[in-house]
Amino acid sequence: MANDAMPPAQQRRGPAEPLPASEAPFDAIGLARHLLRSVRSGALATIDAADGTPFASLVTLATDSDGTPLMLLSRLSAHTRNLDKDPRASLLFSVGGKGDPLAHPRLTVTGRAARSEEPRIRERFLARHPKAKLYADFPDFGFFTLAPAAGHLNGGFAKAATLTSAELLLDLTGAEALVAGERGAVEHMNADHADALALYAAGAGEPGTGWRLTGLDPEGLDLMTGERTARVLYPEPVRDMGSLRKSLVAMAAAARAGSGTDAPPPHPEA
Repeated sequence: MANDAMPPAQQRRGPAEPLPASEAPFDAIGLARHLLRSVRSGALATIDAADGTPFASLVTLATDSDGTPLMLLSRLSAHTRNLDKDPRASLLFSVGGKGDPLAHPRLTVTGRAARSEEPRIRERFLARHPKAKLYADFPDFGFFTLAPAAGHLNGGFAKAATLTSAELLLDLTGAEALVAGERGAVEHMNADHADALALYAAGAGEPGTGWRLTGLDPEGLDLMTGERTARVLYPEPVRDMGSLRKSLVAMAAAARAGSGTDAPPPHPEA
């Protein structure tokens, strides 16, 4: 069979040319979104304002409701001065782990950085990085978003894919009430349903206690205890608070049945 007659996923590609996520033989979109939501620090690459040299630095990370990467940067830092001149940048999300570091999944997101005064951006970042409250309001610090243009995923040996912005981010159309009610639901779950949060984390392969909800979105929950994170997906995406309540109750019931506990079901408030 001639190469041009083969299905797109089977056509021969050149070196270092990964498949589009839609053609990849693994869940590239799911893995990329998991990395976005679970990694709390990564490498920020900017363009040196003086001579255009690539400049990499370490930054702490969070995500907006749709998955847009968030950063808290000081204007005294070289990377901030670089972004002020040229907003093009990329972020590397890598989970790391034991053994060969190149055997673990990582995601590079390219795009343009911009400052943000949106209160939700501040809330979501500080929920993920509580210690940053000590300096977040200093006059030389500011919050930034990175609007993704594309993603490059390496999921480990023989697992590589490219992603579009639409594949990296969630479409929040119709989920406005969920986004607006997020903070109230987060505070309620943390105050009254720590037992359910621990069950959710254990079900996602992250056992232990002390889990806190740092954010939620139409696709899942973001949990944290100490420096550990857990991303918990709902059985089905939700678009409003009513659907969220039903999903969390069902998840808690399934987790209790599997663990043999009798924790009461959660009822997140808007």
